[in-house]
Amino acid sequence: MLKTCTTILVGKNASLTGSTIIARNEDGADDSNAQRFVVVNPEDQPQPYHSVHSDLTIPLPDNPLRYTATPDADPTYGIWGAGGINSKNTAMTATETITTNARVLSVDPLVEKGLGEEDFLTLVLPYIESAKAGVLRLGKLLEEYGTYESNGIAFADREEIWYMETIGGHHWVAIRIPDDAYAIAPNRWNITDFDFNSANCLASADLPEFIAKNQLNPDHEGLNLRHIFGSATIKDRYYNNPRAWYVHQFLDDNFVGEPTDQDLPFINRATKKISVEDLKFLLSSHYQETPYDPYGETVPEKRFRPIGINRNLETHILELRNQVPDEIAGIHWLAFGPNTFNAMVPFYSNVADTPACYRDTPTVVNTNYMYWISRVLALIGDGNFALYQDLQENFAQTVLQNVLRMQKETDHQATLTEKILTSANQAMADFTLAQATKLLNDAINIGSRNMRLRFSLGD
Repeated sequence: MLKTCTTILVGKNASLTGSTIIARNEDGADDSNAQRFVVVNPEDQPQPYHSVHSDLTIPLPDNPLRYTATPDADPTYGIWGAGGINSKNTAMTATETITTNARVLSVDPLVEKGLGEEDFLTLVLPYIESAKAGVLRLGKLLEEYGTYESNGIAFADREEIWYMETIGGHHWVAIRIPDDAYAIAPNRWNITDFDFNSANCLASADLPEFIAKNQLNPDHEGLNLRHIFGSATIKDRYYNNPRAWYVHQFLDDNFVGEPTDQDLPFINRATKKISVEDLKFLLSSHYQETPYDPYGETVPEKRFRPIGINRNLETHILELRNQVPDEIAGIHWLAFGPNTFNAMVPFYSNVADTPACYRDTPTVVNTNYMYWISRVLALIGDGNFALYQDLQENFAQTVLQNVLRMQKETDHQATLTEKILTSANQAMADFTLAQATKLLNDAINIGSRNMRLRFSLGD
């Protein structure tokens, strides 16, 4: 089951709140593939772990940490935990499907019975207390078991963000994102300049020798890992690169580039500090105010794959705050369904359970659950974007301002018990579901008045 996504990372000095932030749209195929939002308590962590895709059983360490996750509602194909924050305020998002090339795969082939996106979060997040530790644990697993796909993975703690990419079947590399920078990863190989001697770079121990022995570096000078391990295909020009271009031109006023450029930067600096609202806009974007907007007023050039798309299953923005007590540092922002039509909610991660309307998603349509009502709203909204746009924007704004108010009120309470945080999460979920239900009611009423099957003369 291939999941194609978009990832944005924000260093603590680049974010509006001084937080480290790792964010990703989890995208699937064109079907709905319902998602859940859960807390995995230590007693619920599998031991040993069994991979459905690989039919591989792996023993796990004792004493796992508690963590949040957004698994598939139907476990037939595995857990697919996607992203979460553990009880030590360490976050992980896995994975961003990336590209490679035939030269690399010819010398380190993918491992059919190895590990993959289905497995990574469950195998790593409950056992790490820092972002760097996440890289090292996953690197060890890759070297031992191999992987059947090429992936990018991000880790964060309150100080650092590390981004990791897998190479062939058994190799890997990772880079620390600078505190004053952001990064954008759109389904292609992303890491460029790399220094094996830097404390901000990690890699398989034999990687320099692997590159030299197999004559993988095409450049006369320097070490650009995208040129070595990545791709530069026609598909990249239309499916991947335009997403990076749109993010850069939104965040960096000095950015110069074209949507199809093959060497767009992975790491860049923004003109202003980056907010969660900025990330929500970008992860919902469809090339607004460009000729490439599928919802544009003129006939659009539908050449480029947008970030906001029907394949969005869920979107998580994992924020680790630095100016608050440990108990409330982790915020698991979450929205379900196609991101252009939903609203983000800032759930506290330091809890033992999640609201039922987010947790108990059934595999068939039921608008009493946030996943399904979000899907229905997206389907209606996409049918006539201009008609429903104002309704949707008002919904998103109403939800955001109210859940932020609830969050601030909770933050300022004298005691921050798990019960208080759980109640706050429930209140935010209840409010968001109620607003989504109101939006659905309003959309049906407006849509009914604008159906093609209508007639102006009454009985």
